[in-house]
Amino acid sequence: MRQMTGMTDLPILYSFRRCPYAMRARLAILASGQSVELREIVLRDKAPEFLEASPSATVPCLKHGASVLDESLDIMLWALERSDPEVWLQPEEGDRETMFSLIEECDGPFKRHLDRYKYDTRYQDANKQEERASASVFLRKLNDRLQGRAWLFGSRPSLADYAILPFVRQFANADRAWFDAEDWTALIEWLKAFEASERFQTIMPKWEKWHSGDAPVVFPVVLEKKTATTR
Repeated sequence: MRQMTGMTDLPILYSFRRCPYAMRARLAILASGQSVELREIVLRDKAPEFLEASPSATVPCLKHGASVLDESLDIMLWALERSDPEVWLQPEEGDRETMFSLIEECDGPFKRHLDRYKYDTRYQDANKQEERASASVFLRKLNDRLQGRAWLFGSRPSLADYAILPFVRQFANADRAWFDAEDWTALIEWLKAFEASERFQTIMPKWEKWHSGDAPVVFPVVLEKKTATTR
């Protein structure tokens, strides 16, 4: 039997665990110290409440009172503009314009090639190898930026790192053996450090599909390492 409960006063985040857009929204909320009520959505069976809230019917979607944000970058900024203890919004090296330009390149050309590489059968004119090669141009640009530094804009992370990492992970997982054999060592180490981090563990437990009337799931929660599941 499902536990029935009243609603919380927290902002509501409709999310899907493996979606890179939803991942980066959770990353920013975690970094900001904000709390939200997380509602896990199954994309093949979307809850009516979610469809009513989200203009685009895509995750993530943040509902805060009468306000609705359904772009992942907007949700990241919503969280960090309230609290940014790690100073993600101000890169250590370079400027905000350069940082946002790199995110735009990820969300535009790179994501297009990534989709056509990973899901090539969905696109009649997609050539898997050509799409992979085109996406790799952006990845080599990231690898060049990571030479001699731990993060894209210096010795500490910025918004760009955590806005882009979930998509690099998605690309890598399409063929991890091929990805790990490429000569972008700094990129591989950057991704591996992210996947091994406590931060990653905290945003990636398996949540059950949300149903109306379920007990609220407050995110973030502190996970015991021995029970955290990231597969």
